[in-house]
Amino acid sequence: MTMEMICAGFGGQGVLTIGRFMAQAGMKEGKSVSWLPSYGPEMRGGTANVSTVVSDEEIASPIVSFPDVLVALNQPSIDKFAPSIRPGGILIYNTNMCPNGCKRDDIQIVSAPMVDIALEIGSQMVMNMLAIGVIIGKTEVIKHQTMIDEITEYMKGRNPELLEMNLKAIQRGVDIGRG
Repeated sequence: MTMEMICAGFGGQGVLTIGRFMAQAGMKEGKSVSWLPSYGPEMRGGTANVSTVVSDEEIASPIVSFPDVLVALNQPSIDKFAPSIRPGGILIYNTNMCPNGCKRDDIQIVSAPMVDIALEIGSQMVMNMLAIGVIIGKTEVIKHQTMIDEITEYMKGRNPELLEMNLKAIQRGVDIGRG
């Protein structure tokens, strides 16, 4: 099993964090992983994306040219990366910031108003955790409990209120991903 993923959006939306946590959780499960961030000089508000690979085998290259999964938090990310998703692959996108969606009919599409759901949970800052949950629910590339443990370990003592919102967001995303 090898899953190649690109997460993309505006700087400040937490796309690099999505890839990092997926890679860290994959490592905890003993899988081979790679994490390759890319962002413009603008940082917050500019474009950012990350290529993450999680595999049961050694990874030959961290470059992801034809992703199995694309997580797009804004329309420019769909416009740029959706054409390269492998046929049969998965597009996960935020309907709040992707008004045109994607017209491909040879991929699976999971869409949700991620900003609205994050605000409903308590903060727009948990939108990236919602996306992580959708990835886990749709692909099962890593175990849900592994991600819960990883987020809890990272955030313990930092901000208990935000931890609770993150865990709720991941669960909500898993539910969305499972359909």
